[in-house]
Amino acid sequence: MRRIHVGNALSAFGLGFTVPYLYVYVAQVRGLGAMTAGMVLAVFAVAALVVLPFAGRAIVRRGPLPVLLAALVTAALGSLSLGLAGTAAAVLLSAAALGAGQAVMQPALATMIVDCSSAETRSRAFATQFFLQNLGLGVGGLIGGHLVDTTSVSSFTLLFAIEAAMFLLLVVVMVTVRMPHAPRVDGAPAGQSAKGSWKQLLQNRAMVQLCVLGFVLFFACYGQFESGLSAYGVEAAGVSTSALGTALAANTAMIVVAQFAVLKFVERRRRSQVIAAVGLIWAVAWVAAGYAGLGHGSQEMATAAFISTYALFGLGEAMLSPTVAPLVADLAPSGMAGQYNSAFALVKQLALAVGPAVGGPMGAALHGPYVVTFLLFSLGITYLALRLGRQLSAVQDQPWLGKSRVVAQGAATPAAGPSRAHA
Repeated sequence: MRRIHVGNALSAFGLGFTVPYLYVYVAQVRGLGAMTAGMVLAVFAVAALVVLPFAGRAIVRRGPLPVLLAALVTAALGSLSLGLAGTAAAVLLSAAALGAGQAVMQPALATMIVDCSSAETRSRAFATQFFLQNLGLGVGGLIGGHLVDTTSVSSFTLLFAIEAAMFLLLVVVMVTVRMPHAPRVDGAPAGQSAKGSWKQLLQNRAMVQLCVLGFVLFFACYGQFESGLSAYGVEAAGVSTSALGTALAANTAMIVVAQFAVLKFVERRRRSQVIAAVGLIWAVAWVAAGYAGLGHGSQEMATAAFISTYALFGLGEAMLSPTVAPLVADLAPSGMAGQYNSAFALVKQLALAVGPAVGGPMGAALHGPYVVTFLLFSLGITYLALRLGRQLSAVQDQPWLGKSRVVAQGAATPAAGPSRAHA
């Protein structure tokens, strides 16, 4: 587990080095224009959407470690070639490799955490993962910002080379990991098709409801951070770019500072109620955003309210990290954690692709409707979470009640009763 957490921190550190500067690198440093830069960002999303449906089945069949190693090597090659690419075609191909590798890392690492943890330790393990990811992204972005020089291509080549080195270093760390034996899928023939495994997942009512809830979570929060909400802050609230940077820093600082204090609060509470509370907290965040852009206070008050919006989002994120990912694992039948993690990652990518496309134009031009729309989405999170709670078994909603890893493992038979159907 310690090696897995080191891996999470290294991968986040490497990504933090380059992701904030991709647009500048492609559009300005390489002189390929805003259109190509926008296509690069789109290619990241498309590559993830293409590979994730296959990643889950590969994790189930081969185990998470070989899939993770393949993803890391792919990402390293993509990063290194991106730093050397001088044409639009080369940049887009490199971005596709980096995006695909990056996307597959997430469910692979999540499945490794599931296989190396118990019901009692899983929430803390995922909270630690989220903490280290944000810390790695923040530190990587900070150091990367001091290394880049928009007048020097070689400074960006160095940046992408460091990112590739982080991925390869992670390969070395992960090779030393000895994973416990993953169980076979209960009741599933060895030759079960990918189509069959997806059908099995879609028959899990609780998992389908969690995916719908997950889409709304990522659409209404993460999908707005660097698109709609930032555009709204600049256009409606009149915040400066430095204040926008402060807001993003406040979000990260809230996660880093509050993560383990929040963990103690949520560990003994129903997961569905924790997610419902996050919806209410984010509703308050959107009210603060509304005051920042639509109120009639001073510019200082508007800026403070806007920064508070990002901080409240961070508090909600800290509550979700030990809640949602362990719930995905606990809903998965024995041996299917990789498939479920990949499905949820696919939902996340869809939300992150649609969120900016919807929120960006609204945040820039339709200030009142933008705030009201996402305030309602936040309240929708509360409703969907409470509705999901009625589909969960007692141990899935309150994991401290059970001693086994997953309810589905303890009662996983092809003809299980109602609790199996709701798993």
